[in-house]
Amino acid sequence: MDVREAIRTQPMRRYQISTIAICLILSMIDGFEILVMAFVAPHLGKSWDISSVEIGYLLSAGIIGTALGAIFISPLADKIGRRRLAIWCLVGITVGMALSACAVNVPQLLAFRAFAGLGIGGLVANLNVLVSEFSSDKRRGTALGIYGVGYPLGGAVGGAISGVLISVFDWRSAFIFGTIITAIMLVVVIKTLPESIEFLIEKRPAGALERYNEIADRLGYEQSSELPVPVRKAERVVRDGLFKGIMLRRTIFLWLGYSCLIASFYFANTWTPKLLSDATGDSNMGVTAGVLVNIGGVIGSIIFAGLSIVLRPRVVTVLLMFGGVFAFIGYASGFHIVALALTLAVLVGIFANGGITGFYAISPPIYPAAARGTGVGWMIGCGRTVSIIAPILTGYLLDGGWTPKSVYMMFGGVLVVAGIATLLLDATYRGRSENPETPEASREEDLAIAVRA
Repeated sequence: MDVREAIRTQPMRRYQISTIAICLILSMIDGFEILVMAFVAPHLGKSWDISSVEIGYLLSAGIIGTALGAIFISPLADKIGRRRLAIWCLVGITVGMALSACAVNVPQLLAFRAFAGLGIGGLVANLNVLVSEFSSDKRRGTALGIYGVGYPLGGAVGGAISGVLISVFDWRSAFIFGTIITAIMLVVVIKTLPESIEFLIEKRPAGALERYNEIADRLGYEQSSELPVPVRKAERVVRDGLFKGIMLRRTIFLWLGYSCLIASFYFANTWTPKLLSDATGDSNMGVTAGVLVNIGGVIGSIIFAGLSIVLRPRVVTVLLMFGGVFAFIGYASGFHIVALALTLAVLVGIFANGGITGFYAISPPIYPAAARGTGVGWMIGCGRTVSIIAPILTGYLLDGGWTPKSVYMMFGGVLVVAGIATLLLDATYRGRSENPETPEASREEDLAIAVRA
């Protein structure tokens, strides 16, 4: 029995849901790990007496590591498996978090944040691929939307807990908390996370049939005497799957749109707490703003999941990004009115993180299975490489005399580019199949057409 086909066509089973839940929690760790520096920054700036430029570099350090991890580590999943890579990445994140808590100066903290980011970059690109592979065609958009809640939820919950810990102890306690949570999830992943079925079929590592049948058994399906035939076999399948023919245009539009969106997103998430803290003179107010941005992100992911039931995920993504343009402009205009700024922070989170959830949903189906980990990993790596510039550039702009309002307006313009790129990506599917593996239209497209009709 082909378990892939059963997963795509049958109702979701408990084991599929539990696998997605694990990925959701790991995504929460990603959200907390990347944003913890934003919550620490207002307190660290006073404790170490460092400049806006230095804070900008500290805010970008984790993103630098994430970009490098997504580009150079995440493709290893197509060779060693997504489960094994997830385990090693969690080990790296745990070590990086622990070392960050021990840092005594800016260079040390920069190095330790970048090291932890390597693990995050290698991990995240493969989580949404696993969620996609273990979801039915009917529920894939919804499942990825729910998975997308993890990042902002991790930032919101982690930020709230960090705020309490930092006020009672000091900024190091936030990193200690992250170390403990990541170590716990490392144990959970070792014991429960399954391997990618597509990886077992396409790469056929030692013991692949036994592991395939173990997954089939847990799902309640019959075991097989042999593995299903791989969908594609070609020496240049990865390169062709990314850059050949129409795939070149799709890859360019996908990576450009994600890069512009994630740059704006990281600016909002990393600098909003510090900017509002400076404007109000209250460090806790900055943490509150950061938490509200991520609460908005949770709402945005849920909105994406709901709208994806009745609209194509690419269309929902475009709508969220153009909504983000107005949210950024509104926040820029109301920045100095605290009550209004806190309210608009929620809207910034809704549209920015909703758009990111959209990209996590639309990117895996674009690529064939054998190139999926590489394609999605490089998309995230490209995006986070560009987003490295955002916090650093903001530090220089603020030191150079720019106001917070002008910086928010600038990143609103960047979101316009992201929306246009996604519109162009959607246009490449007109009259063509949604399925990268076969010439036939996918069930997901058939469902979308039926709903629209």
